[in-house]
Amino acid sequence: MYPRIPHPSGRPSRHQSYNPWGPGYRPYQIPPGNVYQSFDQVSRGNSPHFASHPAGMKRSHNQAWHPQPPVSDLPGLYTSVPVNARKRQHESPVPNGSKRQRVDSPSPQQRGGRPIAVPYFHNQAVPGTSNAASPGSSQNTHSQVPATSGSASTLQDYAKDKLSKQMVELFEECQQQACDLTRKETCRSRLQRDIQSVFPVARLYLTGSSMSGLGCRSSDADLCLVLRGSTQGSPDPIHILTVLQAFFRPLGYLEKIQLIRAKVPILRFREKGSGLEFDLNVNNTVGIRNTFLLRSYAYADLRVKPIILAVKKWARHHQINDASKGTLSSYTLVLMVLHYLQTLGEPVLPSLQKDYPECFNPSMEIDMIPEGPRHIPPYKSQNKSSLGDLLQGFLKYYSSTFRWDTQVISVREGKALPKNKSAEWRNKYICVEEPFERNNVARAVHEQMKFNTIKSKFAASSQILAQSKDLNALLPVRATISKEASRK
Repeated sequence: MYPRIPHPSGRPSRHQSYNPWGPGYRPYQIPPGNVYQSFDQVSRGNSPHFASHPAGMKRSHNQAWHPQPPVSDLPGLYTSVPVNARKRQHESPVPNGSKRQRVDSPSPQQRGGRPIAVPYFHNQAVPGTSNAASPGSSQNTHSQVPATSGSASTLQDYAKDKLSKQMVELFEECQQQACDLTRKETCRSRLQRDIQSVFPVARLYLTGSSMSGLGCRSSDADLCLVLRGSTQGSPDPIHILTVLQAFFRPLGYLEKIQLIRAKVPILRFREKGSGLEFDLNVNNTVGIRNTFLLRSYAYADLRVKPIILAVKKWARHHQINDASKGTLSSYTLVLMVLHYLQTLGEPVLPSLQKDYPECFNPSMEIDMIPEGPRHIPPYKSQNKSSLGDLLQGFLKYYSSTFRWDTQVISVREGKALPKNKSAEWRNKYICVEEPFERNNVARAVHEQMKFNTIKSKFAASSQILAQSKDLNALLPVRATISKEASRK
């Protein structure tokens, strides 16, 4: 059903340079057509094309200046760089048709420092060729996302009070680290090589909070297996996952492999040793689109990631963050936070899809999805609210302002929409619009009792926090941090 191509795990020929990181990595490389470069290298000023530009800025010959997030705000090592901004050190142009340097030829030692591997979007015709492009690393930030809001330059500018400082501590201790991402990416790369022995043109994408920058140390990894080239229509996900389930069982590095027949079927498994859990779906490409949309929001303002992490931990502690048990999924909670930040009198966030529809076009080719947000200019909010004030406002908004019975949460429009009589919204307790598919991502809340529990948790927590101004009144901060530390 699928055309065969050279297996990416095969031994490199004498014409290929050896890559100890595996075919899914290119240490310190910016291949033709790819926009990713080591943020660590850029931040140290070692990148040749940064030599004549102010620190933290970048541009190409035909592009406007865009600020970069500072190192302290990024959980990982990578940032996006315009391809045409990369120059040879002698600054002379290379004529068309001239032989260029191999994509993977320079070694980490030639570049200096430790090897920093950049995960790719796998749209190459043959893995390992110069056509390779990557599905994006969870640490590939886009040029539109400044880490500043107004005059503030660090999280501490929004954390002058006790509650805000607690939120910063929780965030800094619990956010996903570079080593966490590396572990996930290493397993993803290994899985892709093995899967391609069964489905040669398959591409495996890391999605979800691991990629969006909204993950924590204990976050599981979401994978999207994209199959192309079928001449018999779309493949049946259950069939593909059943084949993979049988194929995975003999693999020595996987365990507890389980097929879950949900609306979006997944294959759930763990990596032996680390205990890292993966959820793999087939061709659910909307997950790739919303991952990069959420990533764009995550880096649009310094306060976004800390408040989302605090809300997730709060919801998990109060047992309202489990869609399989009829409560709110983490994705739903993220959209609820973004919606609140969009609807303030002085918004913290804009609606990126409304303001820049061409950058988040639902019909955009998968391989181009990371490129879209690159063209969005920086956003600076005039809202100077502290982290603590925003958390209190979030709880109050959903306990007393938002109308669950008549309104739909829409991050796409940046406002609450009125419920219509369509089947998607009719008789639903909570309505949260998926930004691309426009269906209800809160459909798991289908019982009156669970809905009442969710509302009561918002109302009670809002009152408690307004009186105490102490995050410990909502969840045990030190215990939560200790649990995350156990993943180190």
